[in-house]
Amino acid sequence: MLTVENIETCYGKAQVLFGASLTIAPGEVVALMGRNGMGKTTLIRSIMGLTPCVRGRIILDNMEIQGLPPYRIARLGIGLVPEGREIFPTLTVRENLLAVAANPAGKDDPYTLERIFSIFPRLRERLAHLGRELSGGEQQMLAIGRALMINPDILLLDEATEGLAPLVCREIWNGLSVLKKRGMSILVVDKNIDAVLAIADQCCLMEKGRVAWRDERPFSAFTNEIRQQYLGI
Repeated sequence: MLTVENIETCYGKAQVLFGASLTIAPGEVVALMGRNGMGKTTLIRSIMGLTPCVRGRIILDNMEIQGLPPYRIARLGIGLVPEGREIFPTLTVRENLLAVAANPAGKDDPYTLERIFSIFPRLRERLAHLGRELSGGEQQMLAIGRALMINPDILLLDEATEGLAPLVCREIWNGLSVLKKRGMSILVVDKNIDAVLAIADQCCLMEKGRVAWRDERPFSAFTNEIRQQYLGI
């Protein structure tokens, strides 16, 4: 469904990605991990066109999308849950969700408020609250729900549960498990190794701007030595 081929991305004269590559198959969950500063966020931003790559190809359903503006990439079926959530603080939960609602592919079963609430019931309870009034975990649920309201085929999550309480993390991982069962392709960045690998089909580890190592379920090659080498734990 999505192929990233040898992309290179820079911020001004500072190069961050040096030939990064990965693939996401339909319905597959890919875990993207690595130490801070290895290029995970830049890779996600490059896919979305927020920080366009200068070399390489990004192919979505046989269409090259590198160089397209972010709004067109979103309409083609990629939803983003950015690091920091970036919800609209002065809009209510309902308004945050409805503000971006779209179904460009004309799907028969588009995401609605009720479908979002079936995944994250807590959002129904906070429906009339402003974004800035929500807890960090509720904001993350809202950010995921907002991304789903554009009815994407692929969901990109940057730091899915960073800084959140364990109970809230569990709700989010449960929600992502539901999305996986519904056939959503997901690329997820997170530091909680055990939680992310519990739902992942493929694990990619980044080092110095490249995807330096990958493994597929049952992750038999993901040894303690590999964790130490690429994650420092």
